[in-house]
Amino acid sequence: MRILLIGGNGFIGSPLRRELCVQSHAVAVLHRTTRENRDEDVIRIRGDRNRLWDSIGPIEQFSPQVIVDLIPTTGEQAAQLMSVAHAVAQRVVAISSMDVYRAWGVVQQSEPDGLEALPLAEDSPLRRNRQLYPPETLKAMQSIFTWLGEGYDKIAVEETVLNSPGIAGTVLRLPMVYGPGDPLHRLFPALKRFGDGRSSMLIADDLAAWRGPRGYVENVAHAIALAATSERAAGRVYNVCEEPVLSELEWQTRIAAQAKWRGRIVVLPRERTPRHLLQPGNTAQHIVVSSARIRAELHYEETIDQDEALRRTIAWEQSNPPVRVNPQQFDYAAEDEAVADAEHVL
Repeated sequence: MRILLIGGNGFIGSPLRRELCVQSHAVAVLHRTTRENRDEDVIRIRGDRNRLWDSIGPIEQFSPQVIVDLIPTTGEQAAQLMSVAHAVAQRVVAISSMDVYRAWGVVQQSEPDGLEALPLAEDSPLRRNRQLYPPETLKAMQSIFTWLGEGYDKIAVEETVLNSPGIAGTVLRLPMVYGPGDPLHRLFPALKRFGDGRSSMLIADDLAAWRGPRGYVENVAHAIALAATSERAAGRVYNVCEEPVLSELEWQTRIAAQAKWRGRIVVLPRERTPRHLLQPGNTAQHIVVSSARIRAELHYEETIDQDEALRRTIAWEQSNPPVRVNPQQFDYAAEDEAVADAEHVL
């Protein structure tokens, strides 16, 4: 097949690009830079995803059957994508997020009323409040994800992709993705504590119990490749995540085991947990998601098991620490005092 990737040089796009090349598909990548990888037979189209029509000439020359957009964030971007796709392609695969679900809005405390029923399937209720993240959070996200558009709205992206006449759309809702290249360095806080020789790691009881969806980057890329190359995926929405969905305590315990850390994880009542370790939000709402549809329809299964995924991620994190580290995240004096107080109570 001929597949055009928008965002094909990024965290998820890179392993997706490699997998499609290994499968002998013709791959083109639209990107803003002139960076090339000579190890891959990939066509490079220089352009801006916010001005796709400016690149219509080379896109038409490549003549993709499928366009995979890994970075659509607004309804306007999605509308331009579908307009271009209508002129050159047969189908679009758009990458969305599980933050479209009402349950995620409940966690963020932007949705009124009660908790959402679990597990979340593709037809579970979506958020009514389209502004999930406050402006300061969105600005911080844009400093990491430079492609993140103003007016972030994945629900609008999904509506546009799935309801554009004349062109078939597919949507994949992704979890919290970890792995080599993770721009959020999700494992770093735990690994820094291990490396600093800490004998204990603290976690508040409400966060310890909270369950949220995760996926290893190569497995997520594999799911996207299946959706891009299967006609069965046309018009469908798929959740992608590991199952079972682990609690935060289970997740941190597995990280510690793969890092061969010999310390202990201490669960404290929230009111006794140091402030820098507290997470905002309503942790009574879990995000337990079912990925049964993509497993049944596209025969998706993880190609890398979780233990190996964690080992690879740990090795990358240890060799590639973040450039900037907030020292307030690592107030060891406050953590030692909290542990001492807990032992005194016991």
